[in-house]
Amino acid sequence: MNNNKTAILLGASGLVGSFLLDILLKSEEYSSVVIFVRKEINRKHPKLVEHVIDFDQLDKYANLVQGDDLFCCLGTTIKQAKTREAFKKVDYYYPLRFAEMAKENGVQQYLMVTSIGANAGSSVFYLKTKGESEEAIKKVNLSSTSVFRPASLLGPRKEVRAQEKIGEAVLKLVSFLLVGKLKKYKPVQAEKVAQAMYTIAQSPKEGFSIYESNQIQSL
Repeated sequence: MNNNKTAILLGASGLVGSFLLDILLKSEEYSSVVIFVRKEINRKHPKLVEHVIDFDQLDKYANLVQGDDLFCCLGTTIKQAKTREAFKKVDYYYPLRFAEMAKENGVQQYLMVTSIGANAGSSVFYLKTKGESEEAIKKVNLSSTSVFRPASLLGPRKEVRAQEKIGEAVLKLVSFLLVGKLKKYKPVQAEKVAQAMYTIAQSPKEGFSIYESNQIQSL
């Protein structure tokens, strides 16, 4: 056991990121957990190092991206971002720039959440952006890069919309029908995604690996 590792976490206040933060702070594998956030998350812990930054000026903070494993849980929606340009900043440019800074500073491992169906050739802007992000980060060529592609995420959201609640309920009802090749479309608990990311981080594979939603469930 190497309990002197430092974890870097992006998206600590999000659905998957908040679960992952809890896991990392409890873990004996990491002596320090460094997070980069837009605003303070009001969390105190002896292992926690919080950097409140301007994500539009990332180069100013390059020297702070120091550690062993970088977990990227950044993500938004077109509805939240309001424009395609703003969406692409969060889901493409920020993850890519952090990967580049991590590589420059000797970080060995990068683990990121994208989405089921991510494909740079997709005609759907959301999936296309996710796929382009994966491909760009693969080219950064860190020692180990792991991509997690969950289906619909279940869990306590800060902004709960009636439409999303209905969608979650329907997905739960029909999920038993999703078998065989359709199994990867089953909704997955955000906490399971966080746990899968942590598990894989402890036994990293060299090169670039993708974990589809059904693999995340089994992990």
